[in-house]
Amino acid sequence: MTLAQIPLARRLAAEALGAALLTGTVVGSGILASRMSAGNDAVALIGNTAATAAMLFVLVTGLGPVSGAHFNPAVTLVMALRRTIGGAAAALYVAVQIAGCIAGVWLAHLMFELPMLQTSQHARAGVAQMTSEGVATFALVFAILSVSRWRPHAVPAAVALVITAGYWWTASTSFANPAITIARALSDTFAGIRPADAPGFIFAQLVGALLADAAARIILPKEEDQ
Repeated sequence: MTLAQIPLARRLAAEALGAALLTGTVVGSGILASRMSAGNDAVALIGNTAATAAMLFVLVTGLGPVSGAHFNPAVTLVMALRRTIGGAAAALYVAVQIAGCIAGVWLAHLMFELPMLQTSQHARAGVAQMTSEGVATFALVFAILSVSRWRPHAVPAAVALVITAGYWWTASTSFANPAITIARALSDTFAGIRPADAPGFIFAQLVGALLADAAARIILPKEEDQ
């Protein structure tokens, strides 16, 4: 069964659930890692990275056959440009991704007995941070496009690994996802971002995704040429 044959409601449910569990993992593991690391941000980031990568692998493996496992408006944008998803469905994907990510933040707050409604005070501003987000999203989207061309079954591992690397080689720790960026602005925890800094991140993420699509079109051979 192809994705197009799966009812849209089921695909949307998969995207919402995946986005919620992913964001809950990002924020929840950040809270626990911060509490247990006694102020050592490097140790906290190791815990945050490991939990996020593990959950990504599981979610992409389990929900990829249902919805494509985007969980990310930047990925959905590129897939819409490539006409693997229709415009109306793509818009609904983005809506449930954002809603799912916000639900994931609230779930993390609930699990750690924090106020449900928060606004982050974690500053993540400047050219270096925005450039990092563009690069991180480029790497993520290009990995999806290139690996899915040659080794479709390796996509879950590729996504998990590129985010693992992004946590450590980018100055922003690789959000690489506009929906998660919006949600993380609602959490004044280790993984948060000030609402004022979120638009810059989102702009850079979308630019990075579009550049990855362009690079893939240039570098990867067309399917009819293979």
